[in-house]
Amino acid sequence: MDSSKGKRKNRVPIRALIQVASVAAGVQFGWALQLSLLTPYVQELGIPHAWASLIWLCGPISGMFVQPIVGHYSDSCTSSFGRRRPFILGGAALVVIAVLIIGFSADLGYLLGDTLDARPRAIVIFVVGFWVLDLANNTLQGPCRALLADFTGKDQTRNRRANAFFSLFMALGNILGFATGAYDGWWKIFSFTHTKACDVACANLKSAFLLGVIMLATTTFLSVTAAPEVPYDPIKKKHSVVKAVTPLLSDKSNESSSSVTGANEEEDDDEDEEQESEALFTELVGALRDLPRPMWYILLVTALTWIAWFPFLLFDTDWMGREVYGGEPSDPLKSKWYYDGVHMGSLGLMLNSVVLGLSSLCIEFVCRKLGSSYVWGIANMIMTVCFVGTYLVTHAAKSALAAGEGPSTWVVTSALVIFAVLGAPLAVTYSVPYALTATYTEKVGGGQGLSVGVLNLAVVTPQVIVSVGSGPWDELFNGGNMPAFLLGAGSALLGAIAAVLLLPRPPPDFKTRNRLRRTHSSPIP
Repeated sequence: MDSSKGKRKNRVPIRALIQVASVAAGVQFGWALQLSLLTPYVQELGIPHAWASLIWLCGPISGMFVQPIVGHYSDSCTSSFGRRRPFILGGAALVVIAVLIIGFSADLGYLLGDTLDARPRAIVIFVVGFWVLDLANNTLQGPCRALLADFTGKDQTRNRRANAFFSLFMALGNILGFATGAYDGWWKIFSFTHTKACDVACANLKSAFLLGVIMLATTTFLSVTAAPEVPYDPIKKKHSVVKAVTPLLSDKSNESSSSVTGANEEEDDDEDEEQESEALFTELVGALRDLPRPMWYILLVTALTWIAWFPFLLFDTDWMGREVYGGEPSDPLKSKWYYDGVHMGSLGLMLNSVVLGLSSLCIEFVCRKLGSSYVWGIANMIMTVCFVGTYLVTHAAKSALAAGEGPSTWVVTSALVIFAVLGAPLAVTYSVPYALTATYTEKVGGGQGLSVGVLNLAVVTPQVIVSVGSGPWDELFNGGNMPAFLLGAGSALLGAIAAVLLLPRPPPDFKTRNRLRRTHSSPIP
C-alpha cells in the first residue's frame, strides 16, 4: 500500500507532462507557416515550380539521419542539465536562426548585390535557411517525444495520455499557424519588415515568422522547466555492471548479452533500470537487422500510413484549386478560380486541425477501451474512405464545370467535410505509433531517444518516395492529383489490415512488481 502511494507521489504530474508537450505547438506553428506561406514565397524569389518540390525533400532527407543521431546521443548524454533538454534548447535555437535567415533572405540578397528582378543570392540564402530549418525541426522533435517517454516510464496509460497531449498541442499550433498565415496585415504591426527589397507579401511573411519565434521561445521555456531531469552518470550504478545493450534488439539478443555479466548478480531494484545504449550510429543498421518482429510490424504500419498521408498533405490545397474549382495557376483567366480554391483549402486545413485537437482528447480513452492496434486500424479505414471520397467529389465538380457552372455548394461542402474528418485519423497517426513504440521499447529495455529515431525512418522514407514519385505517377495517368490520392487510399487500406492483424497488443499496463519505475532522466532521485 505504501509502495503504491509512493509511486503516485513521485511520478511526474500531469501538469508537467502538459508543459513538456506544449513545445509541439511552437514547432507546429512554424510548420503551418511553412506550408501556407513558403511555397508562394519560393516562386516570388524566382525558384522554378519544378525545383520547389526538390527543396521540400530536405525535410525527410535530414530527418532520416538527424533524428537517429540525435536520439542516440540524447540517450547517452551526461549533461548536468539532463539528457533531453540540451537538445531541445539547441534545436529551438537553430529554428530561430533558420527562420531569421529565411525571413530576411531577400534583404540579405539585396545587400550582397541582388536586384529586384534577379535574386540568385537571395535564393541561395533561402535554400540554406530552409535546410537548416528542417534540420532544426528534426533535432527538436525527437528529444521532446523521448522526454515524454522518460517521464511516463512503463505506465502505458500515462504514455498514451502524454502523446495525446502532444498531438493536441500540434493541432493548436496548426490552427494558430494557419490563422496567422491567412492574415495579411502583420507587416503593419512590424512595420520595420517592409523594405525596398521586401514588398508587402514578403514583409507579411517575415512578420508572421517573427511571431513564430515568440511562440517557439515561450513553449520551449515551458517544456524545459516542466520537471527536472536527473543527470545520467554511467559510472555510478548501484549493484550492477554497466552492460552495452543495443536499443530495440530482440529479447533473445538482450538476454544472451546480459546472461554472462548478470549470471551471478542478485535480483534487486536495479534489475529493471533502463539499459543505456553504447551503440554508435553505424550500429543502427545492426539494430534494424536484429529488430524484433513486433517492432517491424509497427514500422510497417507506420510506413503504409504515411505513404497514404503524404500525397494529400502535399497537394490538398492544390486539389481544391485544380480539381474542385477548375482553376489553373498559370492561366490568367483561371488563376482566380485556382486561388479561390486554395483559400477554401486553407479553411479546410483549419477545420482539420480543430478536429485533430478534439480527437486528441479522446485517443487515450478510446485506446484503453478498444486497444491501440484496433484504433489505428479504424483510423486507416477512415482515411481510405475519405481519399476515395476525393475522387467522388472531383467527378461531381467536373460535371458541374463541364456544364459551365462553378463548383456547387454541396461539392465544396463535401470537400470541406473530407478535410475535417481526416483530422481524427491524423490525430491517431501523430500519437498511437509513438505510444506503441515507447511501450515496446520500455518492455525490452531500449533507449527511448534512438527508438523515436528508428520510428522516424518509417515516416521520412515514405515522404521521399512520395515526393519523388508522385509527379511521374500522376503524369502516367494524364496528370491531376487523383492517381496519388487513390494510391494513398490503397496504402491506407493495407495499413488498416496490417494494424489489426499484425500489431502487438500489450496489456493496459506493464507490471513493475508494485514499485517505482526509475529511468536515467526521471525527476525522481
